[in-house]
Amino acid sequence: MYKLKSYKSLFVSLFVFANTVITTAQTAKNVSEITVTVSDLNKVVPFYTEILPFKVLDTFTVDAKTSALLYNLPKKESKVKMVRLGLGEQTFVLQEFPNALQQNRIPEDSKSNDLWFQHIAIVVSDMDKAYDMLRKNRVAHVSTSPQTLPAYITAAAGIKAFYFRDPDDHNLEIIYFPPGKGNPKWQKNKTQIFLGIDHSAIGISDTPKQHAFYESLGLKLAGKSENYGPEQEHLNQIFGARLEISGLMAQQGIGIEFLEYIAPPGGRKYPENSKATDLWHWHSAIEVTDLDSIYQQLKNQDIEIISKEIVDLKNSKLNAARGLMIRDLDGHAILLYQH
Repeated sequence: MYKLKSYKSLFVSLFVFANTVITTAQTAKNVSEITVTVSDLNKVVPFYTEILPFKVLDTFTVDAKTSALLYNLPKKESKVKMVRLGLGEQTFVLQEFPNALQQNRIPEDSKSNDLWFQHIAIVVSDMDKAYDMLRKNRVAHVSTSPQTLPAYITAAAGIKAFYFRDPDDHNLEIIYFPPGKGNPKWQKNKTQIFLGIDHSAIGISDTPKQHAFYESLGLKLAGKSENYGPEQEHLNQIFGARLEISGLMAQQGIGIEFLEYIAPPGGRKYPENSKATDLWHWHSAIEVTDLDSIYQQLKNQDIEIISKEIVDLKNSKLNAARGLMIRDLDGHAILLYQH
């Protein structure tokens, strides 16, 4: 969950990362959308548009040549069908690889402290009404029920949240912000129950190192919280859960939230040799100001660059002119792009 103490900008121009000093004037202009791989669009899209109130904004196919370069896949497997969904002002993309020879599913025992964990957090204006709608549609629960975070967690006091799963076992969250918590824009619309996407949360192993990495991409720290107690345990279904939570923002768009489990230990690493065809694949699209310079910087670091080169995306309907797919320090995929 995304909990902000303030929205004051933090201006950072020098980072120590991987034992190397990196100077950057990079600005992250927008975290424009989040994308997730699904097994079958015909099965998954109705979940988001009938049980949840997302609207289909566009349905399109990225040609095999472009997606092979972007995702570093064999050309015969790389054709990708996409559905762009909208909720409020935010967009969320479902992608299917119909020609994939193998598609790994999310492990049945997957938990929130595993480092492949990622979700989107959907803001609601009324938690009881939202949960009642999900319960009537018999969604798969992760949380035992909606949880209200207690007063002793100062940064998150009064926030309500509930975790559940889509048909491919991707985690989703609905979240309610009381007045004074979260982005003030969520207090403006009370006519709808489901308002939009606040953030995408990712499981990480080392907060300072990930901060340095994402800040080198141009994102800024917006707030922190340390969450623990029985409500957090029931929310994540992890006994003894204690999390260091950090929210980062671009100049606009969806937030990126770090979830580092202080306890319990033992969260599993992002699977090696993962591909975009695997159902645990999510990626965040981040618009940057200078893609060429950041590409040169990343090539000199111990960072996995998925794409073989900067890819021409002008004809792809990905709302970008050029793009590059990379992984962060824990394996989460990121699409860096420029218009």
